[in-house]
Amino acid sequence: MTSLLPTSFSHDHLLLLLLLLIFVFVVPSQCTDAAQKEFLSSHHTVDVRSLLPSDTCSSSKVLREGSHEQRLNLVHQHGPCSPLHHKKNLSHKQMLKNDQSRVDWIHRRISSSASKQQDKLQDSLASATIPAQSGSSLNVGNYIVSIGIGTPRRDFSVAFDTGSDVTWIQCKPCVAYCHPQQDQLFDPLQSSTYANISCGSPYCSQLNSYGCSDSGCLYSVNYGDGSYTVGFFAQDTLTLTPSNVIPNFRFGCGENNNGLWGQTAGLLGLGRAMTSLVSQAYQMYGGVFSYCLPPTASSTGYLAFGSSSAMANVKYTPMLRDPNAPTFYFLNLVAITVGGQNLPIPSAVFSTAGTIIDSGTVITRLPPDAYSALRSEFRQKMSGYNSAPAMEPFDTCYDFTGYNNITVPPVALQFDGGVTINLDTSGILYFPSISQSQACLAFAGNSDPNSIAILGNTQQRTFNVVYDIPRKVIGFSPGGC
Repeated sequence: MTSLLPTSFSHDHLLLLLLLLIFVFVVPSQCTDAAQKEFLSSHHTVDVRSLLPSDTCSSSKVLREGSHEQRLNLVHQHGPCSPLHHKKNLSHKQMLKNDQSRVDWIHRRISSSASKQQDKLQDSLASATIPAQSGSSLNVGNYIVSIGIGTPRRDFSVAFDTGSDVTWIQCKPCVAYCHPQQDQLFDPLQSSTYANISCGSPYCSQLNSYGCSDSGCLYSVNYGDGSYTVGFFAQDTLTLTPSNVIPNFRFGCGENNNGLWGQTAGLLGLGRAMTSLVSQAYQMYGGVFSYCLPPTASSTGYLAFGSSSAMANVKYTPMLRDPNAPTFYFLNLVAITVGGQNLPIPSAVFSTAGTIIDSGTVITRLPPDAYSALRSEFRQKMSGYNSAPAMEPFDTCYDFTGYNNITVPPVALQFDGGVTINLDTSGILYFPSISQSQACLAFAGNSDPNSIAILGNTQQRTFNVVYDIPRKVIGFSPGGC
């Protein structure tokens, strides 16, 4: 008997044929249009290759259409669009290990913030107490932008982070240690607008950790896992774009810095405290900023400031605040759907833990019961694919070798205020390499049900995410980049 299937018939062809046969022979002929739509809405077919990064940079459509003047180009620091030329990029295993370090730091910081006392530096920069170990960076695997500091302007590639307040760059002289960076160190003597902030200034006391040296204000940021920066708190002209210039911007001029920061020059802090860029430029931008994280490391996104940064079709959820953790942006995650069906997760699971949105965390962390429900339903709907070995922090992985297209159940997160975000497929599956042999459900569970849930940057991909502080809302609109 002659086979009806061609010898080159691939796995995905067989899967699609099977779905077609089920729909034709199993679904009753009197099936309504509504039932057909429900069936299709629970399955999303995607080209596997579209989820894999390439070796060449593909710029954002939004940036190509002429908004360069108002938006900062945002790229993954380890991708081909990055201006940093890494001799050896971190492996995904190391990036995910460092991501767990950041999560642990956030959990410790929020849980201990109520009883935390303000630290003080010793009287000299050279003798400031610094952790002995280098530790893991909190910002590897994340996104960078280019900013200008000083007069004349010098450009620096920095990580941007909504979970940090103090903006800092490495400066001359390095009195102890500066991590290797691609840009030359900032030299305060070469800027006509640079000035140290005095120890008696009220700006100095806005820092969580500060001290004095020859009447100059010292800052220190210790990220809790060994990464740190110490130096003078100073002010100078900050240039975001040619039409977005902020005079007398206060930042850390780091003379002793360590951690696996890649080759970045420092960090742009977009948290909520008084030292952050958002607070300092409140009068200029009205406390509003937005960004879009690209779907892969080989494409670009943007960071923008001001109310004009909010695109159309933005749905807003309340922005919450915890006075004991003033840096972070809190919001209410209330439900999760898979394939259009609400998961059976009691509301108390989310309300007990609470949720923050964080640009610096890579993988979303959920309360253990919420993650267990998500994993169970996702595995059931993906049962037609071969499993692949687990990889920390992932325990649900698949081998898509031989498939051109895969069928993935849609995953949506529901927030207070009736806001639902349907995740891009790049926010559902995480590919640790350019190979199709291992793709994992891009979520992880917290070990403690009381630990804060974190909406990480993988799940934020392709959305225009808007932070509107005066209105106390956080917005999402699809198709941002």
